[in-house]
Amino acid sequence: MIIDLSLILVMGVLYAAGVYLILDRSMTRVVLGLMLITNATNILILHAGGPAGFAPFYATDIAAEDYSDPLPQALVLTAIVISCAVTALILGIIYRSWLLSRADEIQDDDEDIRVAEQSSFDMEADADVEAETSEFDADEETRERQANKERRKTHSIPVQSANGSDSTEGSGA
Repeated sequence: MIIDLSLILVMGVLYAAGVYLILDRSMTRVVLGLMLITNATNILILHAGGPAGFAPFYATDIAAEDYSDPLPQALVLTAIVISCAVTALILGIIYRSWLLSRADEIQDDDEDIRVAEQSSFDMEADADVEAETSEFDADEETRERQANKERRKTHSIPVQSANGSDSTEGSGA
């Protein structure tokens, strides 16, 4: 496969310009950036599909290696249709926004600003939540207490009775 440097440079420029335009507040520039990124991706898929070959029709006198792969072409065709549909949808949204507000720029909503400035920790709501402990991050003292509890359950422990004789607790005697 021969790598065409000019196509790689064109893809890089298209991706860079597309990202630059998408990061702008103007909805028209966002659409243009999206279109540039889709076109760069289509070029990338076609370029990754390999060199051009014969049409993908079966003939007995042509070797299998000489055929071109139809999958990248089908993917690009599907991507073109999807990008046209997405572009039409966004253009409809831009048109509606222009009719309502005579503005093309995306503005911050007051509620969005309030939520962004709000603390993510609410003292009143989170005060009743108990801290979770797990066996993986327990300290040495907690592990020792757990081990002692397990030993008490499995082994009998001698207990001094009130009359002074020793009896075994848990042995059933």
